[in-house]
Amino acid sequence: MRLNTLASPLRIALLAGVASTSLALPGLAHAADAAAADAASAPPATTEEITVFARRDAESLQNVPLTITAIGAATLAKYNVTKPADIVSRIPTLNVQIGGSGAGAQLSLRGVGSSNISAAFDSAVALDFDGVQVSTSRLLQAGFVDPAQIDVLKGPQSLYFGKSASAGVLQIRSADPTSTWQYGGSASYEFEEKGYLIGGFISGPLSDTFGIRIAGQYNDVKEYVKIAPGTPALLRNRGLRDFVGRVTLQWEPSSDFKANLKATYTRNTNDGAIGTADISCGKNGRADEVVLLGGAIAIPSNADCNPFDKYFTTSDPSPTAVKKFPDGSAGANGGYPGHPFGKTDLFFTRLLMNAKVADNLKVVSTTGFMSLKAVDFDSYSYLGVGPAFNPNGVPVGLIAPALAAINGPGVALGMGSSDPENKTKQFTQELRMVSSFDGMFNFTLGAFYEKRTIDFNTSQMGVNISIIAPDPVTGNTYDWYKKHRTKTDAYSAFGSGTLTFTDQLELTGGVRWTREKKVNTITVPYVHTFLSAGPAFIDSGFFSGPINFKDTKWTPEVTLRYKATPDLNVYAAFKTGFKSGGIDNSALPSSNLLGLDNPATRDAVANGLIFKSETSRGGEIGFKSQLANRTITFNATAYYYVFKNLQVQNFNATTIQFITSNAGELTTKGIDMDFSWRTPVDGLRFTGSAAYTNAKFTKDFITGTGPDGIAGNADDPNINGRRAARAPRFAGNIAFDYTAPLGDSLELGLASNLAYSGAYYTRQENVADYIQPAYATLDAQISVGAPDGRWKLALIGNNVTNKIFVNTSGGRPFLAGPGGLGTPGSATYVPQGDDEVFTVNRGRQVFVQASFKF
Repeated sequence: MRLNTLASPLRIALLAGVASTSLALPGLAHAADAAAADAASAPPATTEEITVFARRDAESLQNVPLTITAIGAATLAKYNVTKPADIVSRIPTLNVQIGGSGAGAQLSLRGVGSSNISAAFDSAVALDFDGVQVSTSRLLQAGFVDPAQIDVLKGPQSLYFGKSASAGVLQIRSADPTSTWQYGGSASYEFEEKGYLIGGFISGPLSDTFGIRIAGQYNDVKEYVKIAPGTPALLRNRGLRDFVGRVTLQWEPSSDFKANLKATYTRNTNDGAIGTADISCGKNGRADEVVLLGGAIAIPSNADCNPFDKYFTTSDPSPTAVKKFPDGSAGANGGYPGHPFGKTDLFFTRLLMNAKVADNLKVVSTTGFMSLKAVDFDSYSYLGVGPAFNPNGVPVGLIAPALAAINGPGVALGMGSSDPENKTKQFTQELRMVSSFDGMFNFTLGAFYEKRTIDFNTSQMGVNISIIAPDPVTGNTYDWYKKHRTKTDAYSAFGSGTLTFTDQLELTGGVRWTREKKVNTITVPYVHTFLSAGPAFIDSGFFSGPINFKDTKWTPEVTLRYKATPDLNVYAAFKTGFKSGGIDNSALPSSNLLGLDNPATRDAVANGLIFKSETSRGGEIGFKSQLANRTITFNATAYYYVFKNLQVQNFNATTIQFITSNAGELTTKGIDMDFSWRTPVDGLRFTGSAAYTNAKFTKDFITGTGPDGIAGNADDPNINGRRAARAPRFAGNIAFDYTAPLGDSLELGLASNLAYSGAYYTRQENVADYIQPAYATLDAQISVGAPDGRWKLALIGNNVTNKIFVNTSGGRPFLAGPGGLGTPGSATYVPQGDDEVFTVNRGRQVFVQASFKF
């Protein structure tokens, strides 16, 4: 498949719909991308404007000179959008994947993102939750609860949001206490996955100066993952359950001071970390065996070679794996419930204080604290069913007695089990001084501090040595138990100034200085005796000592804005971004770590675990415009950014090893457009967006070894010149929203959103990576309710055509290498494997929803 094929009719229609809106309107020139994506929640265009905090202070969406998409609470409720992945259809350049044993979610914008497997990576698309930059994306797992607005800021945002905003920011703001008592709630049932969601809030003043808001939500999905018939699994359907509760307190004793405290508790439980990942049988078209012990054991695959049927072939773990977990691991002492599972508990609190210290000067303090404990368990062979065999016909009992003892037809033989536990504590403090003088100059000065500790501990089965026998000393059935602790201290100081030369011309510039220090230690309390007895693995009790990383960066930014008319802003910006490097936490307890004990080799081994900081530099030009008494909004941006040392993590499916590295250079350029039209027809509004993205690797990037398995040879894959993953060349959406009275006491609501994505690579390892073909999804809604919104009944369909597409892909672990195993042509011959793991979307969802608000 070619990624640069000519536009499909649907793509042409989407682009034409956006472009023709501007061309048909007199006086509409080229303008910047900042979307009015919220069709339903936006108030009449002639009276009110959408407010954003893109530069850490309240500004009009149409006046702020950068690229933003804003989605309000009403649109989220209209389509029952409760998960981050659901907003992708309204933001063409955004990709979201929830899951992963490390960060817990992957966010990417314009082809730039970070791995969700590694807990060591910060996200290139920063997560800003109620004004606090949160270091883990696991906060997104339970979805949105009582949101006020979601904003997506595109391009580097390091000046105002600091480190880890090298590609953009996902900004989530929850609702605040109201000046009058209000309460509301909703309940919905979803028919495809058989799930229900209940949520509500109560909000109001406790006194003239003190307000409170309490909100909560519970979601229970019974058939989040449907297990394919014939798969050896205890649970025939894997479910998930989420609870989120939040209390917001607001105190405003005078017009000169306001304090806002938010405390949020989130619990997410599920029946396995693998989620919606299934197996593609690759180019050889066969379900490849799981190969262990260097090819001595092969386990038949139960994959159905159809990753798009929404039936998953994820096997339960082999009984040889779960008999005894090492002491201290998450699965030990009853932690393992007898089947794959996941559990996350997260507490987040934020205190925001605004104090007016002079007539034209205020000080803003933002304090954040987060505590996370998350554990997942699954088997990362993804499949496996007995009976196992030897490719040369040797009896299994002579090689792996423990496996032979339970080996038989239909037995669950999921291998590669692990129980990663992530404990994170983060404290942040930001202080800002903001001026509002009447003269031509105003400024913001600030400082930021973050202290963070991540404990990432896991028992793993990379060799699966317990199929031979449990550890003869401890009885453990895992290969090893390792612990990574990373302590981070980050400091930054920043300042920006705005020169207003005239009522029309404004120049804003600033710079942020950031210094980050990280210290990592690796402890391996336990290694299986059979492994530690040989030269390939370290002994139990290993301790690495401190591995240090530090970096300092200056990130400047300059923006020029020209207000041609009250309804037309033109701007140009130069921006830079920075995402700190660090120490890899996926290193295996192999002999490679032994060099950390030797002063002569310690620095070289430690440097091999360090990945560099990621930087971005470039600019954008654009405009924002409104016409026809502000009933029409049209915005567009053209951008060009270069990312150096892009942090990537790939997986070698044969050696069972994650490879953490820095790509030399990635260049992303393109055009974003958005429009909104409140038509002359009462109650009818159209919105739309279109994006052209050209994101490519522009320097050599060797992603691993070639077919010969030897690094440094000519066959090693180099993806210089290839498109970035999850970066369709064309994407867009068009939507409408219509309300009409049904008499004096009823109102009819109709809404629909059609989204299109062009083809894109699903990973970044070689030029033959799987390409997801272009696709379209359709959401629709019909409702009836009171005109004042006091109650509403709705039927909602998301992805009503049930289009299944691949978000990410990767090599399936434990594949046979080049040449295969055994004698070609024999009944037990195992050819070279090429299975892939496809992580797909959730498919169609159909809700019936009832809601009220008083």
